[in-house]
Amino acid sequence: MEHKFTARQYMVKNDFEFFHTKDELPPNVEYHNHDFYEIFFYMSGRVTYIIEGKFYRLKPGDIILINNKELHRTIIEGGEAYERIVLWVKPDYVTNLNTDSTDLTMCFESSARKKYNLLRPDTETVAYLKTIVQKLEKAYYNSGFGSEVLKNAYINELIVYLNKAYLYTKDEEIEVDIEYNQKISNIIKYINTNLESELTLENISAQFYISKYHLLREFKKYTGFTIHRFIQKKRLIMARMLLKENVKVSEVSMLCGFGDYSNFIRTFKREYGISPKVFAREISQDREI
Repeated sequence: MEHKFTARQYMVKNDFEFFHTKDELPPNVEYHNHDFYEIFFYMSGRVTYIIEGKFYRLKPGDIILINNKELHRTIIEGGEAYERIVLWVKPDYVTNLNTDSTDLTMCFESSARKKYNLLRPDTETVAYLKTIVQKLEKAYYNSGFGSEVLKNAYINELIVYLNKAYLYTKDEEIEVDIEYNQKISNIIKYINTNLESELTLENISAQFYISKYHLLREFKKYTGFTIHRFIQKKRLIMARMLLKENVKVSEVSMLCGFGDYSNFIRTFKREYGISPKVFAREISQDREI
């Protein structure tokens, strides 16, 4: 069951969405991030998936998992049909499945626990995951008796087995198809964990013993952003998340490292088209509906 490619980067459902897409002409997708988790099943084509400085050269059967903080894009070469199945899942949906002994967000928050976003399961596991996805697709687009119950059962099962695949994926078996600069990756991790601090080109180049010129060139090469723009984007992503948690706008400005309150307001509005206060109010109204 194939569907047309959508350029939409937001969810219209409050739990999860399912897309099975095949394109003869490769779509152009720029760097972006989501407020949700993404599960990407690669089926065919010539695709490189870029996530925060790492280039993943995909093979059929590969799975990419992306959390709601990571900047990413795909590069698709022509000459072969590009087919994939993509699921968008609200983080709250996954969190609500957790138990005291089972954290199902683990596979999505991979950047904080493991090096890579790529899963390359063994043949048996791929076959089992494919069976779950096929059942989920059928239930998702079926309005018959019990379909709503079944689709939730299948997505829950899929998330459990993705975590199992994550736990057993061996880094050494996928590293041959991953390109990245270790120093740039370390810098990205440093930025992501220190967004509230003063992050300047001078401070970072000194911290990692790299010249400013070399840092500028290599950072843009692997991430697609200048270091200033990358930091700004990550701070804005963090700001949106905090505003959704009802943190006051003035506190968000400080917690995200903007320093100057008016600069935060101006930057947020330029990026998203509305002020942080309006964004927070709209989120609050959505909760009340």
